[in-house]
Amino acid sequence: MTYESIIMLVVLIAVFYFLLIRPENKRKKKAQEMRDSLKKGDVITTIGGIVGKIVMVNPDTLVIETSEDRVRMEITKWAISTTGVQASTEPVKEKKEKKESAEEPVDEIPAPEEEEK
Repeated sequence: MTYESIIMLVVLIAVFYFLLIRPENKRKKKAQEMRDSLKKGDVITTIGGIVGKIVMVNPDTLVIETSEDRVRMEITKWAISTTGVQASTEPVKEKKEKKESAEEPVDEIPAPEEEEK
């Protein structure tokens, strides 16, 4: 191997580190800090889309209330996606209103025409 190919290999590894590995480690660290800072009363969204209010914090799990009926669920901390209610990233599609046509509806089905022989 020449020095040029060794240098190119080192540069390629450095690019992979700064573009792929380092940002992923930062995201993981930020998510772990968010999960460690959860406290009673916070509203969270799980990775499955369940929204609830924290009522009890244990070392590895949380107990949340998901509705006004006081439905409680115990979930693991790693299943927390975000704090607060996560909104959809897709734009809301508005329903198209049906336009009324000027024609009146027909109550009869026309009889099939007979073929001439």
